[in-house]
Amino acid sequence: MKLLLDTHTFIWFMNGDLSLSDKAIAKIKDADNQCFFSIASVWEIAIKMKLNKLRIKSKFKNIIDFCIENKIDILPISFEHILELNNLDFHHRDPFDRLIIAQGIVEKLTVITRDENFYLYKVKCLW
Repeated sequence: MKLLLDTHTFIWFMNGDLSLSDKAIAKIKDADNQCFFSIASVWEIAIKMKLNKLRIKSKFKNIIDFCIENKIDILPISFEHILELNNLDFHHRDPFDRLIIAQGIVEKLTVITRDENFYLYKVKCLW
């Protein structure tokens, strides 16, 4: 299974937060699954940390090391993602989440998210 971690999913996984569902943890840790983390999420974390709206257990620069250690690939933003983003209805207003939804649709990824707004789109989700 090819999975895309929503921003909060990645943060909770990295921080060992108990808010992450057991099912999500099992899917992320399953070596048969391929996990992705959007560069849009990295950008979102950087902004929120700078504004003191978010804290993570390690330094920002260690995100890439965490991804490598946990076999999570960084998903870049492509023009096709932006084309899909442009076609999305405005059920969800958050620009980062909208981009993650578009990436999930284009790349045919299952998004691990607790955000119920994701389910309003034609993207596979699980929690």
